[in-house]
Amino acid sequence: MIGIIQRIARRLQMLVGVGRVTLVDDSGPVQMMQLALGSLEVRDRTPRLAEFGFASNPPAGSDATLLFVGGDRSNGVVIATGSQALRLRDLQPGEAAIYDGQGKYVYLTETGIVVEAKGQPVTVNDASAVTVNASTSVTLNSPSTKITGTLEVDGAVTMKQTCSVTGALSSATSVSDPFGTMQGMREIYDAHDHEVAGVQGGSSNVTSNTPTQQM
Repeated sequence: MIGIIQRIARRLQMLVGVGRVTLVDDSGPVQMMQLALGSLEVRDRTPRLAEFGFASNPPAGSDATLLFVGGDRSNGVVIATGSQALRLRDLQPGEAAIYDGQGKYVYLTETGIVVEAKGQPVTVNDASAVTVNASTSVTLNSPSTKITGTLEVDGAVTMKQTCSVTGALSSATSVSDPFGTMQGMREIYDAHDHEVAGVQGGSSNVTSNTPTQQM
């Protein structure tokens, strides 16, 4: 009886293990890890289970918690990993974040969402439409902004610097309102002339030519 109790106690002691990640194979359907459990035990090809929808490749030196089914040391699985050196710190109660080993993160704070790209590009691929619903404003702080397709603006446009136009401007403005577009103003300017007053030897007023420098 004492022997049975001792065997059960031994199995319970071996049910959970803690180690450090030394190598990760992320090429197959199940992520496999090599881990060091103490100075004398190294486990190879140990499967790792992670929450659905979340994927990561823990760097070497990350902590790992293992569960050994039935206390059998040959039948282990990694159920949790973490990095003491890389994890985000000082999160407030209720906050959450995802992060990587290069310092990038998406941080859900109690006052908003912060995306830190660490100087690397952020790409949205194959979206049929992208909609941003902002109750106050949208601000783009960038040296330049490029739009490869057409631009449609429902409201007014305010420009604080000069506007450069390459190519012809088209407009759906009616003929009765030629000043309504840049193209309309350009056509009127290019065709206009002036009366020159005070010229002797003929009519009192002489009409000048159209501007030599077109708009």
